[in-house]
Amino acid sequence: MKSIVLRSFKKAHVIGMLVLAVGLLATPVLMPGDGNAQDARVAKSMAALKDQTTKLGTPKIDGNDAVGGRDAPALYFGSTKMNNNFSVVDAVAEEGGRGTAATLFVKSGDDYIRVATNVSTRIGSGRGLGTTLTGAPLASIKAGNAYYGKTPVLGTPYISGYEPIKDASGATIGVYFVGYTK
Repeated sequence: MKSIVLRSFKKAHVIGMLVLAVGLLATPVLMPGDGNAQDARVAKSMAALKDQTTKLGTPKIDGNDAVGGRDAPALYFGSTKMNNNFSVVDAVAEEGGRGTAATLFVKSGDDYIRVATNVSTRIGSGRGLGTTLTGAPLASIKAGNAYYGKTPVLGTPYISGYEPIKDASGATIGVYFVGYTK
């Protein structure tokens, strides 16, 4: 009888310790901290950017267009050309609030070129059109994955999200970007 009671006590003790450990580990994840709030903002803005472009139609590349002083493939959603068209990125940035940025990149060879953006260059106040995706987000996109995290964008730190834009065949033809300045 003593051994049965002892085993029951040990089981209850182990279960209690596990519940306590899980509770302590889960607390930081469940509590809304700055990082989680920012991640939620990024997710909401990414959904808004994808929703806005989906309403326009299927993404495709058709021809070329001058963007930021360079020749780039023309990115379309349905019949709406996105190169040098700021209506969607500006609407998403406005909806996201202060410090929000949005960009559409088009694939050009091994590069991804900014064809629609509200991200400004550090030199002057112009939009960063014609600049290319670099760093960890580029490596992730080239591997066929999304990228979410902190990253510098044209010299400014952002909490950001990047997701591939795929055409009707499933090929990656561009990149969606949203982010918030820190």
